[in-house]
Amino acid sequence: MTFTDWPWRAWRSQQADKPALRLNREILTWRQLCQRVDALATGFHRQGVEEGDGVMLMAQNHPDTLLAWLALLQCGARILPINPQLPRPLVDVLIPQLTLRFALALDGEPGGLAPLTLRDQPGCHAAAWQPGRLVSMTLTSGSTGLPKAAVHSSAAHLASAEGVLGLMPYAGEDDWLLSLPLFHVSGQGILWRWLLAGARLTVCDKQPLEQMLQGCTHASLVPTQLWRLLNQHQPVALKAVLLGGAAIPVELTLKAKEQGIRCWCGYGLTEFASTVCAKEADGKADVGYPLAGREVCIVDGEIWLKAQSMACGYWRDGKQIPLVNEKGWFATRDRGELLDGRLTIMGRMDNLFFSGGEGIQPEELERVISAHPLIHQVFVVPLDDAEFGQRPVAVVECDTGTDIALFPEWVRDKLARFQQPQHWLVLPAELKSGGIKISRRALQQWVNVFLKG
Repeated sequence: MTFTDWPWRAWRSQQADKPALRLNREILTWRQLCQRVDALATGFHRQGVEEGDGVMLMAQNHPDTLLAWLALLQCGARILPINPQLPRPLVDVLIPQLTLRFALALDGEPGGLAPLTLRDQPGCHAAAWQPGRLVSMTLTSGSTGLPKAAVHSSAAHLASAEGVLGLMPYAGEDDWLLSLPLFHVSGQGILWRWLLAGARLTVCDKQPLEQMLQGCTHASLVPTQLWRLLNQHQPVALKAVLLGGAAIPVELTLKAKEQGIRCWCGYGLTEFASTVCAKEADGKADVGYPLAGREVCIVDGEIWLKAQSMACGYWRDGKQIPLVNEKGWFATRDRGELLDGRLTIMGRMDNLFFSGGEGIQPEELERVISAHPLIHQVFVVPLDDAEFGQRPVAVVECDTGTDIALFPEWVRDKLARFQQPQHWLVLPAELKSGGIKISRRALQQWVNVFLKG
């Protein structure tokens, strides 16, 4: 669909009285949603928010977060979503670089920015719909150095959504749970798919996943979440799941299929507004074909990308710093292979480490280890070693009561000797992050402290 107005307003003109949004137990039609957004946008405007202003939104997912996001968009603001759990010193370093005027802190503190509040006001303030206007600044994972803020337009977000919906059906009465936070690009991907499809979205205050999923047909999950859901032996209304964040065991997708749930998996980046390649899970190691509007090539083993969903640049000091190299491609620092058009991710170039002179790509080991039926999630990280330089350590999440001493014998004929983990550890609760990608850096630090004191 091509929009000539803000998407929620466009859907109001076509299906005003159809359900659009479920906020906890409250259901809003497209007409009611627009009324709520208009009132909040007018309130923000009267607090001084103008078109092009940078606004930090510090919040977890809950109904107010979603409504505030739409209202700020309707004001023409450029939104920087921030995880309230980010260390304050890091936030204080980042903020001066990002040309921000205001902060809406629904969880956390606004820092030195002018604070906004949620304030309904009569009126229907709206900046003109301009798909090329910059609307979001999303922090990258910051695997090296400070996180960068990838800045996207509405057009880029909609292009991302269009590619996913060309593969994964979602329309009409379908209801997608906003299961991932809006401060992650994967959460924003859900939001824009909903806006493009004109289907339904569910946003809940934090509660157990199985409760939030009641009435939902679609969800974006990591494998461990789906494992837990399926192991509860209770009926699940889901019919489609987009999986990501870790290696995906074949047994998991087969078990889901038995319960009527189709699973898709893929490969995405913050810089590309979420998913770049995807496929329906088939047990093979690749991540599928590039979605519509994406291009992939391999240069010296590295994945290079182009896409309509690509960020306009990294935002710093009021300027856009280009993402692309001199050839016009984005070099991802991911290792990969293309075979018959399907992309296989070999791992991050900066995850590669050496043990006794042998190169170890953690993702290759994880793919093998995750095939064990009792392992829900696995990460391989290096442990500093005086003799070998570094040795592999496996950190696993598995069924409660599982004896992890069984795993070394299981991998003995599946991994080369130098690849076999020297230690097996259980993933500690404090490093789990509510279904969001776990930091390898934090895991590596924990392993080295835990094993060496």
